[in-house]
Amino acid sequence: MSWFQRLSQGLAKTRGVIKGSLNRLTGRAPDPALLDELEAALISADLGVRVVSRLMERVRVQARSGGSDAAYLQDQLRAIILDSLRACAGESIERLIAKGPRPYVVLTVGVNGVGKTTTLAKLAQRLRQGGTTPLLVAADTFRAAAIDQLQVWADRIGVELVRQRHGADPAAVAFDGLAAAKARGVEAVLIDTAGRLHTKSNLMEELRKIKRVLAQEQPGAPQEVLLVLDATVGQNALSQTRQFHEAVGVTGLALTKLDGTARGGIVVAIAEEFKIPVRLIGVGEAVDDLQDFDPQAFVEALFDKSA
Repeated sequence: MSWFQRLSQGLAKTRGVIKGSLNRLTGRAPDPALLDELEAALISADLGVRVVSRLMERVRVQARSGGSDAAYLQDQLRAIILDSLRACAGESIERLIAKGPRPYVVLTVGVNGVGKTTTLAKLAQRLRQGGTTPLLVAADTFRAAAIDQLQVWADRIGVELVRQRHGADPAAVAFDGLAAAKARGVEAVLIDTAGRLHTKSNLMEELRKIKRVLAQEQPGAPQEVLLVLDATVGQNALSQTRQFHEAVGVTGLALTKLDGTARGGIVVAIAEEFKIPVRLIGVGEAVDDLQDFDPQAFVEALFDKSA
């Protein structure tokens, strides 16, 4: 199965919600009550109030001039979503590393359970396969299991891991990792951090400390602050993005678990509100299920069941 087929399959539930909403207009006059129902249904797919409002503005104008059908609505929604996503389309991590300083530092952040460690490991494997030498850094020192998990990945991929004991200062581990990368001539440093509630100020302050320490060792580091989000949480991902962005200045997003959720539209809502580049999306557990974000492919998979 190709990546596009896996993406289309992963977005099936989201596609079903959106198309179901649009198809309610088939053969019916788009009266105000029906349009309100459509608006609520599209918002429930987590496309975001801004995107849906833009669509409904067009639909209501068209309805006043003679009506709208499902095909018209789908074309309009497709165009609006694609426009929003293209506005936040960013370069791939590989491209950023290729043109960035040596070593290029990627700091991953996010709440518990979103798949930060796995995402970082998959990225390391991609870099390794593409000829770039990464160094993994286990700065999630709160969980011994997280350090061991990253060690397993490092051994599997064939890359080095900088780690310290359970409970060590995360900023000190990050500092040691960057210093080691500079000494060894490594091209990319991928730093794992502990999952934390975005509402806990003391934990967010720890991330700020990691950033400060990295910048002291290498001005401009980290070059990429990658926020990993779980697509299944829907609108809560907006709150997470806002809090982490305010705390540490997020420069890129990775959306995981897009498969099996009817909330895949959250990608659109985040793109519309924050304009932060979406670097990676994941629709499964395999290494090749984490891919660069392609706005055109995403929109096609979101609407075309046969894709």
